[in-house]
Amino acid sequence: RKHRSHEPVALILAPTRELAFQIQHVLKTFSKEDPIDIAMITGGQAPTAQQKVLDEGCDVIIATPGRLLNLVEQEQADLSLIEFVVIDEADRMLDMGQGPDVATLLASITTAFQTCLFSATLAGAGVEIFANTLLPDATRVDVNASNHYAEQVEQRVYLADNREHKQALLKAVIQSDECTSALVFCNKKERADEVADYLQSQNISAQVVHGEFSQADRRERTRKFRQGKIKVLVATDVASRGLDLPQVSHVINYDVPFRGDIYIHRVGRTGRAGQSGIAVNLVESHDQKNLERIEHHIGQSLPVVKMKGLAPKGKVN
Repeated sequence: RKHRSHEPVALILAPTRELAFQIQHVLKTFSKEDPIDIAMITGGQAPTAQQKVLDEGCDVIIATPGRLLNLVEQEQADLSLIEFVVIDEADRMLDMGQGPDVATLLASITTAFQTCLFSATLAGAGVEIFANTLLPDATRVDVNASNHYAEQVEQRVYLADNREHKQALLKAVIQSDECTSALVFCNKKERADEVADYLQSQNISAQVVHGEFSQADRRERTRKFRQGKIKVLVATDVASRGLDLPQVSHVINYDVPFRGDIYIHRVGRTGRAGQSGIAVNLVESHDQKNLERIEHHIGQSLPVVKMKGLAPKGKVN
């Protein structure tokens, strides 16, 4: 609802600029009949322009914690009339070290306010402690279990002897008839660059997104992927947060993630809106520990399959 003084009454905190802009898009879509004024406070934009937007008044602030805290500390942003706070992807905020900034921002709000915290998991990395600290006596709502993923997603494991074998498997999966688009995950930005370079050398249309790219570059590359102008997007987990990718036929874990909840998040990028999808895990011997951790988290063993002409030569333990 709008506040008659036109001071912001709602604050939405997101870990990344991409997610903040996705939230802005959703709010604008929902409020077409009665538009609301939104102030976007994120990195990658001039602080003076953001301060001007706040000075002109708004209904909702959508922000990344660090940039908003800078404005609050400089007394350029006033949160005194905030009535509703949303903390989105709290688990990722903690992974990115944003927890203290979030706590400081909430402490600066002097009125009574309602808080909603959203997280893919309340396990590990202190998320439950973080949630309990910010929201004492909160009501907990679980929407699907933490090990839930789309039933229409087919999961596969391909065992690889070495890096060259893994690259060959990656190429074969992407070039298969069933693959119309692929989101490839790597654990580090250096690996993401390496994988994108390899795919491009094989004449496969691929782009990479990770934390060192500017917001404009990330948005442009994901736009091309969404429009089908490029077939493969290679990403790190941080860069993938908040990406609006409604149609992805394949999620490929070139690097098996370290945690089960991250695996669930990745796999959830395919098989959306009732569509079928395929999740592929490329597993070398050094990936086995991570794979076992994931299988324990989801409560099942993932099927190991072989690709014709690319079966592993050695036993991968």
